[in-house]
Amino acid sequence: MTNKELKTLKIKLENHGTSTGSNWFTNKDTILSSSPTNGKPIARVECTSYKEYEKVIKEAEHAKLIWRDIPAPKRGEIIRQLGEKLREKKPTLGKLVSYEMGKSYQEGLGEVQEMIDICDFAVGISRQLYGNTIHSERPGHRMYDQYHPLGIVGIITAFNFPVAVWAWNSALALVCGNVVVWKPSEKTPLCAIACQHILADILKSNKLPEGISSLLMGNAEIGTWLSKDSRVPLISATGSTRMGRQVAMTVAERLGKTLLELGGNNAIIVTPKADLKMTIIGAVFGAVGTAGQRCTSTRRLIVHDSIYDKVKTSLVEAYKQIKIGDPLDTQYHMGPLIDIDAVQKYLDALSKIKEQGGKILVEGGVLKGDGYESGCYVSPVIAEVDNQFPIVQEETFAPILYLIKYSGEVQQAIAIQNNVRQGLSSSIMTTDLREAEVFLSQNGSDCGIANVNIGTSGAEIGGAFGGEKETGGGRESGSDAWKVYMRRQTNTINYTTSLPLAQGIQFEL
Repeated sequence: MTNKELKTLKIKLENHGTSTGSNWFTNKDTILSSSPTNGKPIARVECTSYKEYEKVIKEAEHAKLIWRDIPAPKRGEIIRQLGEKLREKKPTLGKLVSYEMGKSYQEGLGEVQEMIDICDFAVGISRQLYGNTIHSERPGHRMYDQYHPLGIVGIITAFNFPVAVWAWNSALALVCGNVVVWKPSEKTPLCAIACQHILADILKSNKLPEGISSLLMGNAEIGTWLSKDSRVPLISATGSTRMGRQVAMTVAERLGKTLLELGGNNAIIVTPKADLKMTIIGAVFGAVGTAGQRCTSTRRLIVHDSIYDKVKTSLVEAYKQIKIGDPLDTQYHMGPLIDIDAVQKYLDALSKIKEQGGKILVEGGVLKGDGYESGCYVSPVIAEVDNQFPIVQEETFAPILYLIKYSGEVQQAIAIQNNVRQGLSSSIMTTDLREAEVFLSQNGSDCGIANVNIGTSGAEIGGAFGGEKETGGGRESGSDAWKVYMRRQTNTINYTTSLPLAQGIQFEL
């Protein structure tokens, strides 16, 4: 990515000074953003001090009083403008996502499209923040429930979706009448700055307070500040299970609210009734897309023994066709891992697979030579394993696909799938209606997402996104996920001239 393209996004990398609200703050500490595509530094971004953090929160507290009094459809108009601006900047922002994070350019464009889609969804929701009317047991009374803004929503995001997850949270939180404070991953700071500038310009042109949307730069310490801060009623955190536990415990200590989107250990079940062509396509994309760095990436393929060898052979052949290289070059299917630490975790996982008795079918390793100078490019791996191997029970954020055999009925495969600590995404490949319905029943998949004849990777905006167990239980995006960002209130109105008391108590004056 050229300097000219960075400037197109209006990223003010120098002389941005200290200011409040929709800008960011500086002190002597900095984050170096480097591209995993070539290992070259892009820019240094200065971090937020605690004094500056306090100023951000105070600006947000002021802004929330103004923003929540604006009618919801008018708040939706601001999000509509954000969606339109994202459409305009989609090619360049998609390229920045690809360059700074390392996912393919097509995936970068797809991530920006998710931002546009959630804006469209949120605009509609801004006219539907509805409650229920409830019949009262007392004559002459009316009951209903309604939803009010929480106030300030803290958003902590991960590197793998550096812009979409912020949009999922911000678009809904803002139309619900909240203001947002964002702590992005320190691995992708420029993507965050770009998004913040886009929204800041919209707020400014509509003469709205900057503190409606704020950006904090720094390491995990800033996430701790947010988590401990009772002025921030809700923390939405996306990342590892380890990080989520820390956030959950810290926020729970002050009886705050959390929305957690954490690790996944996603499986595709392949039954004898599966369409094998669809199966191979879904498994390969799910395992190697974003270099295996999606929370919904396919980690395990649970295959019936009657078709196991056929699936194995087809997969090995398909992996020979995968092209790995510069994600901005559309001829390549897979780009790099995010950094050298991720590469080391990948290598450690390969060692553990062998130590624990697994068999490597498609060998991995770090790629070297022209185009791979960053040291972050690796080969995708297929390994035959047992589901109980400790390494299989963990989530490795890398392109490693585990092949697991099952026999008997589909219930055995479901039991294997569910026998991990995580519960995000799942899928079954079958043309048998009964197998599909068992998989989707209360005795089937225990994941927040359960698909039939599509892979585990990816999700539509219209459905709630999230998972169970160590995935955290949170729900973002579609359906009625907007309710997470609001406080629920039950209202009872007495329009009679008497006051009936609870439990039939009589009290006369």
